[in-house]
Amino acid sequence: QVQLVQSGGGSVQAGGSLRLSCAASGGTFSAMGWFRQAPGKEREIVAARSRSGISTYYADTEKGRFPISTDNAKNTEYLQMDSLKPEDTTVYYCADTTSLAGEVYHTGRYNYWGQGNQVTVSS
Repeated sequence: QVQLVQSGGGSVQAGGSLRLSCAASGGTFSAMGWFRQAPGKEREIVAARSRSGISTYYADTEKGRFPISTDNAKNTEYLQMDSLKPEDTTVYYCADTTSLAGEVYHTGRYNYWGQGNQVTVSS
């Protein structure tokens, strides 16, 4: 049974940093990603990477600010969030997939999701 358990998140002032973690178990994944979803809006990609590391994608607004990484020994994925802005406030989700179809940044490729973490950035 596949499980993705997220931790981290919380509240921080603008310019600060947070790190989200996502512990995965029960499967072998072809790609991992981080997404976010504001109320009433569609879930959008933040960053994603293939397991091989060959394909990595960052949304334009996150390039350089939100590097992703993986600790394969711990089966844990990380989203380091630096230089946070109030507009980054929303719920963040990690996702993994066993599918090989589609680009790493396509939401539809992912078939397993974490429970979500609220990130709140105050000005």
